[in-house]
Amino acid sequence: MTDYRAVFDADIAFVNGGGLQTEGFRLDLPGHGLSEREIGELLVRHLGLAMVGTVTLTNLEIVEEAHKGSRGVSADARSGEGEAARRIEFVDLSHPIRAGLVTYPGLPAPTITPHLTREASREKYAPGTEFAMDVITMIGNTGTYLDSPYHRYADGGDLASLRLETLVGLPAEVFHLTDATGRGIPAEVFYDRDLAGAAVLLHTGWSSRFGTPAYADGAPFLTEAGARHLVAAGAVLVGIDSLNIDDVESGGQRPAHSILLEAGVHVVEHLTALDRLPPRGARFTAVPPRVEDFGTFPVRAFAEVPAAAG
Repeated sequence: MTDYRAVFDADIAFVNGGGLQTEGFRLDLPGHGLSEREIGELLVRHLGLAMVGTVTLTNLEIVEEAHKGSRGVSADARSGEGEAARRIEFVDLSHPIRAGLVTYPGLPAPTITPHLTREASREKYAPGTEFAMDVITMIGNTGTYLDSPYHRYADGGDLASLRLETLVGLPAEVFHLTDATGRGIPAEVFYDRDLAGAAVLLHTGWSSRFGTPAYADGAPFLTEAGARHLVAAGAVLVGIDSLNIDDVESGGQRPAHSILLEAGVHVVEHLTALDRLPPRGARFTAVPPRVEDFGTFPVRAFAEVPAAAG
């Protein structure tokens, strides 16, 4: 069987500044017909780079040459081993909901009104027994919430159709991007990870502005290319701790929502506390109620994180 290697010069820029250049780099290839983008992704995996913004290859040539053992990035780190991995810390990743909470500027805040007060309930129950029954009125886009395909597409699956195995205990691949120099999260950021079957969580740090006017201005987002890469990589869910997974300041286009939800990839927005998660090794859960003909609803999102050995 013939082995192939790529020979090229490379210019790699990082989203948090700085870069890396190579000349005459040689990289094992799994076959002959790879695109320049695919070779760039292999390069990032081989070098084990994180926070990559762009990869530019020049003077690219494919040659027949015996492989030298170019490495990728092992996915074994997801599973964890030993007693420490079995001891779990739960991390709440949801914003609390309260009456008057403004999640997204322009959308109505929730209201909470009593249906049966404790005082009134005393007339219905035995002495010493009382209950409160309240009514909450809110838009589905309140607090930390999940978008199903029905949110974007009339024929997409609604909340009641979502399979639990796509919502519960997903291996979490967390990308810590708080020092990124641009708002848009590019596809190249994800090149160093195996994302098949994962919940991809984008930690931008924007949740610190939640509930303030500053939350609505200049928020980070996932680029169209980034969304396409995550679908191709087999991600099951994508979450972000920002105002929207799309750039809401560029007009009415919503490419990230459109691409992800069309592919059946769930979207969770307005996460918080992602700084408490490791890049790998946690498990992510976000389950909405089974509401038919409804696309978006708040979730209690949380992560199970293996506790450090004491």
